[in-house]
Amino acid sequence: MENAIATVCLSGGLSEKLLAIAGAGFRNVELFENDLLSFNGTPREVRRMIDDMGLKTITFQPFRDFEGMPSELRARVFQRAERKFDVMQELGCDLLMICSNVSPHSLGGIDRASADLRDLGELAAGRGLRIAFEALSWGRHIYDYRDAWEAVRRADHPNVGLVLDSFHILARKTDLGAIRSIPADRIFLVQMADAPLLDMDFLSWSRHYRSFPGQGDLPLDAFMQALLATGYDGLLSLEIFNDQFRAGSARSVAIDGHRSLIAMLDQIQAGQPKGRRVGPLLPRKPKCLGTEFVEFAIDEESALRFERLLAGLGFGKTGEHVSKSVTRWNQGEINIVVNTEKEGFAHSFNIVHGTAVCALALRVDDAKAALDRAQVLLDQPFRQAVGPGELEIPAVRGLGGSLVYFTDPKSQLARVWDIDFAPLGGTGARQDAGLVAIDHISQSMRYEEMLTWLLFYKSLLDLSKLPEQDVLDPGGLVKSQVLQSEDGALRLILNASQSAQTLSSRFLDEAFGSGVQHIAFASRDIFATARALAANGVEVLPIPVNYYDDLEAKSDLSPAAIDELKALNILYERDGEAEYYQLYTHTFANRFFFEIVERRGGYRGFGASNAQIRLAAQARLNPLVVD
Repeated sequence: MENAIATVCLSGGLSEKLLAIAGAGFRNVELFENDLLSFNGTPREVRRMIDDMGLKTITFQPFRDFEGMPSELRARVFQRAERKFDVMQELGCDLLMICSNVSPHSLGGIDRASADLRDLGELAAGRGLRIAFEALSWGRHIYDYRDAWEAVRRADHPNVGLVLDSFHILARKTDLGAIRSIPADRIFLVQMADAPLLDMDFLSWSRHYRSFPGQGDLPLDAFMQALLATGYDGLLSLEIFNDQFRAGSARSVAIDGHRSLIAMLDQIQAGQPKGRRVGPLLPRKPKCLGTEFVEFAIDEESALRFERLLAGLGFGKTGEHVSKSVTRWNQGEINIVVNTEKEGFAHSFNIVHGTAVCALALRVDDAKAALDRAQVLLDQPFRQAVGPGELEIPAVRGLGGSLVYFTDPKSQLARVWDIDFAPLGGTGARQDAGLVAIDHISQSMRYEEMLTWLLFYKSLLDLSKLPEQDVLDPGGLVKSQVLQSEDGALRLILNASQSAQTLSSRFLDEAFGSGVQHIAFASRDIFATARALAANGVEVLPIPVNYYDDLEAKSDLSPAAIDELKALNILYERDGEAEYYQLYTHTFANRFFFEIVERRGGYRGFGASNAQIRLAAQARLNPLVVD
């Protein structure tokens, strides 16, 4: 299948959009009429520009309010169509997309619509052009693809075809069975869009919340399986109306679009007959086995204070890099890498962002396959010089310019700590605090970036997403999206806010960009951990007494249990018989903080009921200063 994208998906002027589309690897484009009308040049100049970029205009769209007009208005709409045909011929485009009528003047009836389509198809044929009819989900009379197909079928003209749009079909939860009986050669175009499941009118939903495949919740797999059953092998085009995309980088959004189609076709490949390939060949999604290490880029002065915090948390300095100013701090299965190099990637990252996480290393079942898959998905690989005998760890660019490394247990990468680090014997820890693993990693990003990184992780790794949550911060609303592996070996939380006053947004200002805001460590006994932290002098986030009074009133915890939680500033959440305990450190350098958690009884959440309490407590310690 060939792919395409509509110019309406992207921000900017027409020239900027086309450059982004070509740069993202697309070869086909749908030209949205408003982009042409706002361009300071003739259609012939647009055609020349498109040709020079190696692109082809596959559709001019949309042509609105056409079919079913009363006799006194019918001649006028045909005149409009003729003008559009003139423009199309200057553009070198042969397909006009027609949306079903929403005008209050329009008249119903499939026969009336089919007659209009037949007559317009005849006019188009005389110019070597074609028309394609689409049912808008909010169409006045035709809002179901089955009615649109019936109108096209009755028109019975070779230059009249059907448009199938996944959003309009799936938003109405229309049965997909009839798609399978449509002849593939009568489907002139397929437009793809995903969307979150929202309870709102179809027009507003469509105009503001569409997203690329994999970023929403619509059953695109079922739609594609029905489409492929027809034998269709034509164009798949992205048509997305989304406020976040309009605020984002045209180049980045275009790459996301191409990535989404590659990932979608890869996902449905398993259901195809042997020998039929519907997209590029990708290595399977790697299984996540855990987090190998988290790397901090930091200057020497800040490193002294940061390493005191690590020691207080029970970490020991167990290794020193054989050729770089890099140390390994370890506790349980947790590895923290402290990089104080004065040149190279981490140094540059530190100059831009200050003390921050510059890299995550994910342990997967096949690191090479993970990198190969990433490259097919248009992710950016990263390489830097390594010393003799040292390992070159596969990596791609991640959030905020950071890196995502891949290690695995089956190659030399499993020996990274033996090969690249000299052992130090665990110096530096004041007292083991009972931390055993990384429970989850929370990343904050700009609001318009959230769908990008959701797609990045979900297309690359074997992760599922939980329903998006709204978290109340004293400074505004924060959108929170969880991605996790089935066994919980990797849990990522993506946070973004449109308010500049939330903790998430203030982190972006402090760190000069998106990145890891907090890391949660799993404890085998959070009460013992809390006492160890107190003994080691680690300050934890103070929780208001009112929280514990309310907890006592609404839970069946004993007064003694409440008193212990209160004394140690531990938050508590219960889901059935499952329990969750959590506490937080103070924020380090106004940038990031650590969380300690313990899960009991199979608890799978993240303490959502406590989020507002935690955020308010952090806001008190780090008040917003307004000039």
